[in-house]
Amino acid sequence: MGISTDPRRHRQAALTAVKLIHTLIWFSIESCMAYVLWAGFTRRSDRGAAIAAGVVAGETVIFVGSGFRCPLAQFAERLGAESGSVTDIYLPRWFARNLPAIHVPLIILGGYLHARKLQATRAQCDDDVNSPVAERRAHESPVFRDRFLTGWKMS
Repeated sequence: MGISTDPRRHRQAALTAVKLIHTLIWFSIESCMAYVLWAGFTRRSDRGAAIAAGVVAGETVIFVGSGFRCPLAQFAERLGAESGSVTDIYLPRWFARNLPAIHVPLIILGGYLHARKLQATRAQCDDDVNSPVAERRAHESPVFRDRFLTGWKMS
């Protein structure tokens, strides 16, 4: 009763490990995407949203840089997976096959929601002469400095 030396068994175990790791990575990235969307809908563009967006952006860059193919796909194929695409993760096949088509609109929506929030924040800072942004701009721009010094009461 020793340890099995059957290469097929080792290959299958390694393939299962790659699929499990791939699924966990996918879940963590999608959790970040969910947080980006939640923060955007609730108008909370905070540090956590920035970190989550960075994770999603990093994953997107890696995916695009790998020719729109997950880098783990090659490992799965070497270990005997019939296809090393996103269908090698533990998700329903129809869902896994359509992940890019589902994910891209979510990335665009998240970007829009946070851009909207940041634009509103910037406009609010521009209206508030006591904001740090207004003070900084007063030092950079003569027109802005005049408005800052007069409290926005220019005609």
